[in-house]
Amino acid sequence: MEQNFNEQELLRREALTKLRELGIEPYPAPLYPVNASSASVKAEFDPEKNNLQDICLAGRLLSRRTMGAASFAEIQDESGRIQIYVNRDEICPGEDKTMYNTVFKKLLDIGDIIGIKGFAFITKTGQLSVHVKELTLLSKSLRVLPIVKEQDGKVFDAFADPELRYRQRYVDLIVNPQVKETFIKRAQIVATMREYFNEAGCLEVETPILQSIPGGATARPFITHHNALDIDLYMRIANELYLKRLIVGGYNGVYEFAKDFRNEGMDKTHNPEFTCMEIYVAYKDYIWMMEFVEKMLAKIAAKVNGGSTEVTIGENTVDFGGTYRRLPILEAIKEYAGVDVKGMDEDELRATCKKLGVEIEPSMGKGKLIDAIFGEYCEKNLIQPTFVTDYPVEMSPLTKRHRTDPTLTERFELFVCGKELANAYSELNDPIDQFERFEEQARLKSKGDDEAMFIDMDFVRALEFGMPPTSGLGMGIDRLTMFMTGQTTIQDVLFFPQMRPKPVE
Repeated sequence: MEQNFNEQELLRREALTKLRELGIEPYPAPLYPVNASSASVKAEFDPEKNNLQDICLAGRLLSRRTMGAASFAEIQDESGRIQIYVNRDEICPGEDKTMYNTVFKKLLDIGDIIGIKGFAFITKTGQLSVHVKELTLLSKSLRVLPIVKEQDGKVFDAFADPELRYRQRYVDLIVNPQVKETFIKRAQIVATMREYFNEAGCLEVETPILQSIPGGATARPFITHHNALDIDLYMRIANELYLKRLIVGGYNGVYEFAKDFRNEGMDKTHNPEFTCMEIYVAYKDYIWMMEFVEKMLAKIAAKVNGGSTEVTIGENTVDFGGTYRRLPILEAIKEYAGVDVKGMDEDELRATCKKLGVEIEPSMGKGKLIDAIFGEYCEKNLIQPTFVTDYPVEMSPLTKRHRTDPTLTERFELFVCGKELANAYSELNDPIDQFERFEEQARLKSKGDDEAMFIDMDFVRALEFGMPPTSGLGMGIDRLTMFMTGQTTIQDVLFFPQMRPKPVE
């Protein structure tokens, strides 16, 4: 494959050749004795004690100001940026000044990764810097880095185009420091959840990604083929049914951070590959799970936002602390759409949707018709954390019937800023009821609903051995990260969001 280089890229390749001619390997052996970071130097240096005399740093060269026999430059490592001072006679103590005059001044480029050894000091202008005693090239950059500049409050050369940022996340992370902070917070969110679950006595487990039957959700799966077995397999759309098999097997609490895959549309809140956390706890119900979720989200918000449970999401300030509103879904429709759909059959619901101007498909059953009304009229009004509860049985094929109304189920969805964040049930553990609901899903599939569930007879068999009363929860980690970091698109919380392939220029 032929590569085409622009003028600047050709100059960098020429510099690469000249470095090797000077006996300098541009990509040396990886071991380099780093013992400090830009952040640790800033935190630990005491100018009165002059205590950092033997520093070894490595980072990317981001700027350089040459003043004859001395230069100031700036390098960036994982923790931030720091100024360095390079003196010709310090790094070239003998007669040969090649390392400074040729290598540092002419053959190094912005974006190169260098290692430095030296000591910390304060310049005459009062800026903390590292006085370089030894300089080593660790990796030559052959592409021109889009360095962001700011002057008089105006930003120049910003690497801000979303498509470029998502395709070249490695560049985005280098030049936009706030992006790195988002992903650090994502890791803190997952770590906080894991700690919370472990303290509750739950066990982290792993379940299959390749499944013979895609179960646990209503979604269109990806299909692949296993050559050795000569069978089609499905990429998992949810891990629910496998986790509940483990509850049958005797574990009282299990959870998993799972990569799930759904062959559906893409938008600002949906990616075909996403991370979902699911947890199942025996001898609990959906009411207990609401309180469990409230405490967890308050803990997460405080962790990633400096102790506060309040988070700014777009134009809204959302408080994840305290007790959230409980709102039955049929009451929500009555409140926001102005109609009482309780007890309506499928034909009545279709007529109501038409009257309300809600778009529907012929394949939709009662559950999806109710969901369509709720989505059109209710979701956008649920800004503060709200548990929408007690869904009709047609909307929840894996959920236990409500203890006081058999037409409803013990289910809640948590909504924040008009978007679903979590889905939870008192889990259905009656194998006969479960089989009948699977059959209803099969009827919907025969009508053309390609998101309806498959019948998983092995799961029915597991329930026939007896599953204790159980509460389960599924929560999207990507969307949770969006909320906790104030991001508005799912692409901004995924390192590498799915995109249509494009040739590398």
